[in-house]
Formats: sequence, C-alpha cells, structure tokens
Amino acid sequence: MAKGKTLDDLFYDTLKDIYYAERKILKALPKMARGAQEPELKAAFEKHREQTETHVERLQQVFDMIGKRAQGKTCEAIEGIVAESEDIMDDFKGTPALDAGLISAAQAVEHYEISRYGTLKTWAQTIGLKDAASLLDATLKEEIITDEDLTKLAVAQANKRAA
Repeated sequence: MAKGKTLDDLFYDTLKDIYYAERKILKALPKMARGAQEPELKAAFEKHREQTETHVERLQQVFDMIGKRAQGKTCEAIEGIVAESEDIMDDFKGTPALDAGLISAAQAVEHYEISRYGTLKTWAQTIGLKDAASLLDATLKEEIITDEDLTKLAVAQANKRAA
C-alpha cells in the first residue's frame, strides 16, 4: 500500500484517466458517425465530437490549474466500451438494429463520463479547486444533455426500427 497518497493524488490520477478516455472517444466518434444509418444519429455523433474537443481543452486547463502536464493514463473501461461499439458496428452492419446498438454503446460512454466528471467535480470542490470544479461541472452538464438526447433518438426512432 502506498503511504501518503491523498485526494489530490487521486484527483490527478482520475484526471489522467478521463483525459485518455476523451481522446479515445474523439477517435471513435467519426467511425460511429460513419456507421450510423439515420441522419439524426450521424449529426448527434458529429455534434458530440465537437463537444469532446472542448472537453479535452477544458481538461488541459484543469491540468494547468494543478501545475501538471496534460497526459493520459490508459483507461481500460473506455477501451472496453469502444471495443464493444466496434463489435456492434461489425455484427449489426446493414441491419435495422445497428442504430439502436450504436446508441447503446454511445450511452455506455456517456454514463462512464458522467460518473467520472461528477466525481472529479466533487473532489475539486473538496480540495479547493473552485475554478477546476466549474470547468468539470460545465462538461458534466453537457454529458448529461448528450445522454438525454441519445435517449430521445433511441425512443423516437432507433428502437422502433430495430424491433
């Protein structure tokens, strides 16, 4: 057991995790947009890619605030979620269920991000990083809205077509 580790250390470690995840997501979203069949879903993935670029920039600002270089640490969770989305694209390509599967994969990503940003925001508040907490909260709110938008697409279109 490492002695002397603090919430500051945990915050930094988790920040590296989500930084890696966001950069991985940036690479995955264009593939998902190309795979999507419905124009609304393609547009949602493209919009989220633009938002994700902003999320990466905000994370870089948070790294600056804590005096650390922006760097990622392999996030096994996002690796698995992205691999699952690639499997869905391969296994369901050309079927009516593809978009429903892509939405489910995208929501798995969103839920991971929501949990990470919520935790990081709370920790930033606890360790007195008010400005960092504000940046993390802005991203958290956007991730929640994206998740809600994906649910609307699933309910209005993709799930019905897949059935």
